[in-house]
Amino acid sequence: MVSVGYSGTPLWKKLGFKTGMKVCTLHAPKHYAHLIDGPNDWVIVKKADAADALHLFITESKELKEITALAKHVPPAIMLWVSWPKKTSPLSKGLSEDDIRRTALSCGLVDIKVCAVDADWSGLKLTRRASDQRRVART
Repeated sequence: MVSVGYSGTPLWKKLGFKTGMKVCTLHAPKHYAHLIDGPNDWVIVKKADAADALHLFITESKELKEITALAKHVPPAIMLWVSWPKKTSPLSKGLSEDDIRRTALSCGLVDIKVCAVDADWSGLKLTRRASDQRRVART
């Protein structure tokens, strides 16, 4: 089992993956399956509209528009994780947590958690405000 950071908590648990959950990853690093190694009781799906959780990996500001495109899937997806390279990573091209947060807020999402994905990647968990989720559910 892979753990990252100081907590020793496995990544799948940090991300909130649960039994039976359908997860869609976009632009994930090749070693993603190794990173989320665990009980493997979730299913990786290819389409965002079929997912309970989304995990997007981006490296540049021009890719921020993908957050806006995926926001329409939250809900019914319960979460959108957006990962970007840490400043200390050789993958970094200057994208920051604040860039992701600003984009998320502009499309009605709020950040509720941040975590280390691995030595190169950080992740920000986005969702709709509870009041917005109730409003969407009624329509």
